[in-house]
Amino acid sequence: MRELVDIFSTQSPIEANVVKGLLETHGIHAVVSSSMPLTSFPMSLHAMHVRVTPEDATRAKQIIDSHRDERTAGDVSGALFEPLEEAIGYRFKDRGLLEHALTHRSRVHEDASGGVFDNESLEFLGDSILGFAVADLLFREFPQHNEGQKSKLRASIVSATSLARLGEKIDLGAFLILGRGEEKTGGRRKQALIADSYEALIAAIYLDGGIEPARGFVERQFSDLIAEARRSGAEAAFTEDYKSALQEWLQSNDRGLPVYRLIAEIGPAHHRRFEVEVLVGGVPIARAEGKSKKAAAQSAAKLALERMKVSQSQ
Repeated sequence: MRELVDIFSTQSPIEANVVKGLLETHGIHAVVSSSMPLTSFPMSLHAMHVRVTPEDATRAKQIIDSHRDERTAGDVSGALFEPLEEAIGYRFKDRGLLEHALTHRSRVHEDASGGVFDNESLEFLGDSILGFAVADLLFREFPQHNEGQKSKLRASIVSATSLARLGEKIDLGAFLILGRGEEKTGGRRKQALIADSYEALIAAIYLDGGIEPARGFVERQFSDLIAEARRSGAEAAFTEDYKSALQEWLQSNDRGLPVYRLIAEIGPAHHRRFEVEVLVGGVPIARAEGKSKKAAAQSAAKLALERMKVSQSQ
């Protein structure tokens, strides 16, 4: 096998493949390999190396240098994420954390290098940081309300529906790193994927900059929801009961009561998701995923209500 030399190293698998593609567009064959650390902890990112033949090395380095982004100290792929950083109001020191937060497990399954990790661990951490930050906000904004009222409001504010809506506002779906299969099935528009990646993004900000930038991001992002809660009253804000709303609409239109059916349980025990389908008159109307059966049923009811209203108006 012909000996190859390292001409570029990074902790970002995405950046390594960007460089590989760049060289190959100039007719230089390149290989990406990794240096595995002596740990199984996914956050211990390891070096990815781009290698070429010795006779191509000088020209390859010249090509890479000519494409470096001076503002990011040589980050070749940095421009990919600049629009997202502008939207969230935070610039990462370690963009590898941002890439990690955006990487869906479907991408990991298609990567042969072993250097790509999905965002599920970050999602777990982000969920806790988000819960803390929102609880702190509510403690300060609604001192007159009791624990039960604050807990109810927090649960509604950090629901998957709210997170997906906020993720859509910053166009998070456009930046997700997906496998080919997930890409083809519209993964960038799936609310569950956007909501999960939104929590992972919060964790990435925390790991990159500490608790204050993470808290600042949450305060900026959730300011409208908090303001609406203040206007409407904490008990009423963002607590839409779509199951009740669907039932009331069906009754007012002389339709039968909805039936909810569990379709699937997805993922490992520590990261289980549920898919629920709602039927009216025995006919499936909508289905949705959620972190609990209750959340999935609420999302399915919301979608069913929207579809039936549209169908009636046509």
